[in-house]
Amino acid sequence: MAESPAYYARRGGRLADCWTLLHPPYTLWHLSYAVLGAALAPRLSWTALLLTVLAFFLAVGVAAHALDERKGHPLGTDFDDRSLVLVATVALVVAVALGVYGAFWWHDTNWLLAAAMPVGVALVVGYNLELAGGRLHNDLTFGLGWGGFPVVVGYLAQDPGAGSPRGVSAAAATCAAIALTHAQRRLSTPARDLRRRTTSVAGSVQRADGVLVPLDRAALLAPLESVLRSLSWAVPLVALTVLLTHA
Repeated sequence: MAESPAYYARRGGRLADCWTLLHPPYTLWHLSYAVLGAALAPRLSWTALLLTVLAFFLAVGVAAHALDERKGHPLGTDFDDRSLVLVATVALVVAVALGVYGAFWWHDTNWLLAAAMPVGVALVVGYNLELAGGRLHNDLTFGLGWGGFPVVVGYLAQDPGAGSPRGVSAAAATCAAIALTHAQRRLSTPARDLRRRTTSVAGSVQRADGVLVPLDRAALLAPLESVLRSLSWAVPLVALTVLLTHA
């Protein structure tokens, strides 16, 4: 039986393909960064938070993953290329429209949020389509774009004002998100390689007491994916904890 392309992947029809395409654990993980950024603002607007999370869900959860699937169909879904491009385009356009609304029609004009929108579009399109010779498709861009950027935008969407003392906290959270997302990619890359591009693993580990422990693909995958599973729950719980301070 062929190895599943991801531990959360499902088979069995269109709904299963949609679930798999959305990468639910990772999408929730990255949306949590936007929640964390918003929760660190001095004043929290629940409406602005909802619109921010929706925009990131469309841009990261839908558009980015659809563009990624278009390149070689690594998840093995039955979506054709035309459908994936259409879904990605619509999702990204709506996400930008939400950003425009937040920047120009939600209370006062938020120029910093407006400036962040083209950066977000460039990250989604440039990273997932590997433009510029793939120069944006690397660990650093992933950490900045999928970790730090949501924290910054989540914070700015709350329109905290210049010189807010909470800015230091938001900056620290941004650095933490970049580090965590970089760690995610460093774990998920070898995990994907084992699941999608490895047919067999042979070898063993000899312990100090002379015992030989056989190595196979499952043994190599287990520690990588157990950490990814744990972090995919831990980061949202941290964001929720900070968010509840506003309740």
